[in-house]
Amino acid sequence: MRTARLRIAHPVLRAGWAALAAGAVLCVIGWYGVSGERHTARQLPYLASCSIPGAALIVAGAVLLARGRDALAATRGEEPYGPPAAGPAGADEPGRPAGGPVAVSAETLMVPGGTLWHRADCPLVAGKAEAVPVDGRLIAGGELAPCPVCEPADGSG
Repeated sequence: MRTARLRIAHPVLRAGWAALAAGAVLCVIGWYGVSGERHTARQLPYLASCSIPGAALIVAGAVLLARGRDALAATRGEEPYGPPAAGPAGADEPGRPAGGPVAVSAETLMVPGGTLWHRADCPLVAGKAEAVPVDGRLIAGGELAPCPVCEPADGSG
């Protein structure tokens, strides 16, 4: 995949630079031709044959450069990443991060006014002074949902 993108990116970049250069040359020729003519009727051929195609080539070149640079950036982004490392046992469970559980505490907390309840060591509430123990009635009444990050099993603290 990486080499295929490189094969696409380099010719696209070269074509982009060539289109930009050709467009700039055409615009300069058109400007020079228009500036040498006093009457509008004699200026129109330079506009039609040089300036307008030159501007179109500049736009096309800019689009090609953007596409080529995106392909190169995508290629460079793939290089540092290899196949995923094997995690600890149980990491193959769906919805579970490869590094193991995010939080393992049995104590559950909530933030007053919040809609989720968390394990005490969940990164979303860890270190927050306003976090309080969960009232089981709020969970039973459906007012609080379990945190999707730490996935607490029950509301008992």
